[in-house]
Amino acid sequence: MINRLEETGRPIENNVVVAGIGCSGNLVHLLEGEQPYGFHGIHGRTLPVAMGVKMARPELNVVVVAGDGDFLSIGGEHIAPQAARNLNITAVIMDNGVYGLTKGQSSPTTQMGAVTSSTPFGKIEEELDPLELYLTLGVSFIASGFSGQPRVLADLIQQGMNHQGMSMIHVQSPCVTYNDTFQLIKGNAKEGIAPSLWDVPEDHDSSSKQAAYNLVQQGGLPVGVIFQG
Repeated sequence: MINRLEETGRPIENNVVVAGIGCSGNLVHLLEGEQPYGFHGIHGRTLPVAMGVKMARPELNVVVVAGDGDFLSIGGEHIAPQAARNLNITAVIMDNGVYGLTKGQSSPTTQMGAVTSSTPFGKIEEELDPLELYLTLGVSFIASGFSGQPRVLADLIQQGMNHQGMSMIHVQSPCVTYNDTFQLIKGNAKEGIAPSLWDVPEDHDSSSKQAAYNLVQQGGLPVGVIFQG
């Protein structure tokens, strides 16, 4: 990620990583080499903090790192206002479908019926579709990636940082302890598991919101740029 921050053309000290509470927040402390500024905020409030940074120093490149738990539950109320403002930041959302740091409770993206420490009889709510949510709320750049493809993911993050406006990079990132979905995503021919991961077609019109809606309705895990308005 440091290399991608450097490729923005700004000195590394002109980049800020804003994190909330959760596994994703550790990214502030795990970057190698020259360090950007890091702000480890409170649970679910990465977008208000990022807005504060941009209001004070609009020339800075601000990257939010968050998880599905904090960003889409307690932090979900902040997405629509910042999307309406088209806040010029990049948000990288690491979705493992569970609250990993606090011992495996269900999150908004946990599948309906899943048995977790907080849903011992199965989750009764239908899982949230983050990509559809971002489209509905008017996020101007939406990409979907997978943590098992670091080079592809780095390119998507770079495109997000180059975008002038609010960019959302949603990353499927299996939790190896509480929700290990790696084989379901990548597939395993020996076990007869077909991959749910697929590449966004080269002829996909990412400028069309309708095409983006049609794409996310196909299910599975699309990898690539979904929408760029």
